[in-house]
Amino acid sequence: MTFASHRFALVSIAAATLAATLSACAPLVLGGAAVGTMVAVDRRTSGAQLEDEGIELRAAARLRENVAGHINVNSYNRQVLLTGEVPREQDKQLVEQIVSRVENVKGIVNELAVMGISSLAQRSADTLTTGKVKAAFVDDKELSANAFRVVTERGTTYLMGRVTQREADRATQVARSVGGVQRVVRVFEIITEEELRQIVPQR
Repeated sequence: MTFASHRFALVSIAAATLAATLSACAPLVLGGAAVGTMVAVDRRTSGAQLEDEGIELRAAARLRENVAGHINVNSYNRQVLLTGEVPREQDKQLVEQIVSRVENVKGIVNELAVMGISSLAQRSADTLTTGKVKAAFVDDKELSANAFRVVTERGTTYLMGRVTQREADRATQVARSVGGVQRVVRVFEIITEEELRQIVPQR
């Protein structure tokens, strides 16, 4: 994939995310829209990518029917990251219970905050921060930008992906240097360098 097409994919993702943030209360589904264009370079199997998209869609639909709040669902290789805000601790636990029952979910990282719903201005700033982190990954010669899923919530940037320890450390360093990033949380699936060599020729 060329530098220009990398940029196009990142801009498309950022635009989709910004559009999703315009709903203040409905659960948001992030990350699924790019599956078709990313399949050739994604480190997940094509089946895992489709399952992740299905997980996000089904989880968001069930949450919308049962829980109030601003809830983001991101699935990467069947590992689900929950971010956003809910009004009560019981709601936080309920969200996790609902998502755990979605088909193909193998793990959940529950980063929901018990607090008032974030403002549109805050979410817009988070979207811009996410875009800047993705652009920094594209510009860094040591990283394969498409290996990472980036989510920012209230200044905390979450990094997901199937990466080596070397890549995880480098991505964390790069993300921390981006303006607007207050904290970095790693939600990686660590693979070996040998596993990476087996994946790369298939890209």
